Amino acid sequence: MDNQLQLSRLTPAGDAEVIRYLEQAITGGKHWYIALLEAIGLRTVAEEVHNERRYCYLIAGEAFDWLLLAERLCEAVDGLLPDDEKTALLFHGQPPLNLTVEKFKELIGSSKYHQYLNYFYGITVEGALILAVQEEVRKERRALGYNTEHDVVNEVYRRIYGATKAVLLKRFRREKGYPQVKSISLTELKEFTYWLFKYRLRQCDKARIASDTKKALHQLNINGYPRGLVADESPAVT
Repeated sequence: MDNQLQLSRLTPAGDAEVIRYLEQAITGGKHWYIALLEAIGLRTVAEEVHNERRYCYLIAGEAFDWLLLAERLCEAVDGLLPDDEKTALLFHGQPPLNLTVEKFKELIGSSKYHQYLNYFYGITVEGALILAVQEEVRKERRALGYNTEHDVVNEVYRRIYGATKAVLLKRFRREKGYPQVKSISLTELKEFTYWLFKYRLRQCDKARIASDTKKALHQLNINGYPRGLVADESPAVT
């Protein structure tokens, strides 16, 4: 049966069916990245525990961590993938094909694409904003002759959000009903960052939001981050 026909008939629910489709598509000659994105579009599980590791693909029910799901699916078909291309995608955010936004959206689905944008702006860009302001604070202190890192993080959070990180984290956990502990997992950190993004949108005016977004995107650019992992000017892959 043709892979595209298989795809259209597949019920997007079961993990085994999605992995089976991914295997058959790759062995049938479809480019592994295209098959991977189609499989991502089919999968509906928001989070799971696999090999004692928790995978949360949908942060706060809104922000889709598609690269985490890509990692999970790549693991399931590891022997079928070129190691260098897989490593470039999962560790450096560099896909083996440059797809248009339209093609990327078509392959993973409109709903997941918009959830991916929530993740990109709410977690990736928000994290870059924190780094950008951190650099500003450090430069100011060096100009004044201070070389200490004391209270840099709190100053960054005060400038962006109007309160220290500790106060905001406590507020976030209280709102979510999470325990007030000293450590924080990667999943909770992502959720906290997304919460900070939405908190900032509520607190700031549109001009400030636009300025902060521009600053954060510039930070991503100088760090070599591939914007959105898709390229508008590239031709679609058929």
